[in-house]
Amino acid sequence: MRRRILAMAALAGFYTGAAGAEEVAVLTPYLSSVATNEMVETFKTDSEAKGWSVTVVDTRGDFQQLASRVEDVTNAGAKVIVLVSVDPNQIGDQVKAAADKGIPVFSLDGALADGVAANITTDNFALGTILSDYLFEQLGGQGKIVKFFHSAHPGVRQRELALDEALKKNQGIEVIAEHYVQVPGPIDNARQAMETFIRQHGEEIDGVWAAWDEPAIGALLALQSDMPDSDILIAGIDGNPQAVELIGQCTNLIATVRQDFPGIAKAAVEQISAVLDGGQPDNREIFVDATVIDRKSLGTTCE
Repeated sequence: MRRRILAMAALAGFYTGAAGAEEVAVLTPYLSSVATNEMVETFKTDSEAKGWSVTVVDTRGDFQQLASRVEDVTNAGAKVIVLVSVDPNQIGDQVKAAADKGIPVFSLDGALADGVAANITTDNFALGTILSDYLFEQLGGQGKIVKFFHSAHPGVRQRELALDEALKKNQGIEVIAEHYVQVPGPIDNARQAMETFIRQHGEEIDGVWAAWDEPAIGALLALQSDMPDSDILIAGIDGNPQAVELIGQCTNLIATVRQDFPGIAKAAVEQISAVLDGGQPDNREIFVDATVIDRKSLGTTCE
């Protein structure tokens, strides 16, 4: 009850915003994620520069609360609803209800669903392919790896599917353990899981495939504590600043695939602006490019 009261208090901004301002509701269950937070902050800055009134709602991993908050902002009269790092299909009834009321719903780093005007994201299957191919190449096409994933996120699920395809083409790579990472708290959760994997498999492990950077960081912390001399290779996705710093420090974390999160947010603002002006999104699914960040790209030489 307390969380609902606080959420409704936050939504009161829809009734007290500046006159004439477009009222945009941004909702996510993952604001504690570095990547999600970066998108939200960029989106908020660029939106407010256009004179829009932006309210951000974080349900802290609770999808039931997310569905309720979408209902709240729909009833409160939002002009646009933006879902960040969410599969809209998981709250399909609420998304459809908003669309039926004429409220355009946009997804950032999410997925398409009935009622979604556009999804602005990175091609997550391509991200998973880049990560898998890079790690497998660094392992010389042979080795045993552990996998960290979180299927509730539509983009992460696509990365997992890309890993499955890459494994079919690389018979020398074997997944010997995997862990569904809990969110919030992915770093600590992944660290605990990696500690268990180290006890179970030890030096059998050659690599770590992390569907995003926080689990990669957690796995690294476990290695530094329990196997400090290990040559296990870790790679992730997102370009988290902490991950990039650790790559440059010549740790076991050797690479990340950087998504352009500010670019996703900026593209979303432009698409929403077009819709508010009476137009349509350029496409229902809009992809923003990604790049590999590793020791070579950072100009780091490790002995």
